[in-house]
Amino acid sequence: MSLILSVTLAVSALTIPADRPCVLIVVGASGTPEYKSQFQHWADRWESAAARAHAEVITLGQADEAGTTDHDRLKASLESQATGSEPLWIVLIGHGSYDGKVAKFNLRGPDVSDAEFSEWLAPIKRPVAVIDCASASAPFLNKLSGPDRVVITATRSGSEQNFARFGEYLADAIADLAADLDKDGQVSLLEAFLVASSRTADFYKSKSRLATEHALLDDNGDHLGTPAEFFQGVRATKKAKDGTAPDGLRAHQLPLIPSDRERAIPPEIRQKRNQIELALAALRDQKSTLKEDDYFARVEPLMIELARIYRDLATTSK
Repeated sequence: MSLILSVTLAVSALTIPADRPCVLIVVGASGTPEYKSQFQHWADRWESAAARAHAEVITLGQADEAGTTDHDRLKASLESQATGSEPLWIVLIGHGSYDGKVAKFNLRGPDVSDAEFSEWLAPIKRPVAVIDCASASAPFLNKLSGPDRVVITATRSGSEQNFARFGEYLADAIADLAADLDKDGQVSLLEAFLVASSRTADFYKSKSRLATEHALLDDNGDHLGTPAEFFQGVRATKKAKDGTAPDGLRAHQLPLIPSDRERAIPPEIRQKRNQIELALAALRDQKSTLKEDDYFARVEPLMIELARIYRDLATTSK
C-alpha cells in the first residue's frame, strides 16, 4: 500500500464515522425526456447535499444494470440499511399513481406499491425519513406512518395525480440556509418541507393556476399528516387527534447537513437530548389539562436534565 493511500484512508477514517446517515435516492420512470432531465436535476441536488453531510449515498434508477429490476434493487437496498443509529433518508423522485385502492411509485419495470413499501420498511431498526415527491403519493403516508418515522408526500390525496413540483423545491431547500427558519445554522427536514410547500404554492399563484398538489408531513405516527399552512414558524398550531404530539417535532430534529455545533454532539447524547425535547413538547401540549403544580413537577426534572446535557457539552468542547 502506498504512503499516499495510507494517509488518505487514515484521514477518511477520522472524518467519516462508521455509523452515518444514508440517503437512498430512487429515481423512477420518467416517461418523457423533459421529466428525465428534471428528475436528474433533483437527484443531483440530493446527492450534493448528502455529500456535504458526509452521508452514504445510494442512487437507484439511473444506471442500466442487467439481471435485476429497480424494484428488486430497491428492496435489496432497504434490506442492507436495516440497522444503525443514524437516520435513513429515502427520497422517491418521479411519478405515482392511485387506482382508488392501491398507490404505486412508478419505477422502471415493475412499480412498487404502498403496501409493499410498508412491508419492506418493517424490519428497519433506525430512524427513517421517507420523502415521496411523486404525484398521488398521499396513500404512502397512510401506509408508512409509524414510530420514529418522518413521512412527507407531495400530495394530500391519491386523486392529486398531476405532475408534482414539490420535489424540485424540496431538493433546493434541504441544503439552503435561506430555509433555516429558526436561524440555528442548519436546515431541518421540517424547515425544508415548510419552505418547499410555500414555494410550491407561490408557483401556482404566479401562474394563476389552481394548485393540484398539497404536501403533507407526518412524524407522530397517527397516519394523518399535516399541511404547511397549519404551522406558525416551526410549530404546528393544529391539535393532533387522540392526544398524540403534533406533527413537526421529530422532523425538526433531523437536519441532513448538521451545523458544526450539532456535529460535535455524540450520537448517544443527541438521541437523549431529542427524547427530552419531545417529552417537553408533549407536556407543553398537555399543559391546559394538567394542574399547575403537576405540570411543573413533570417539567422541572426534564429541564434540569436538558440543562445538564448542554452544560456537559460546553465543558467537553473547551
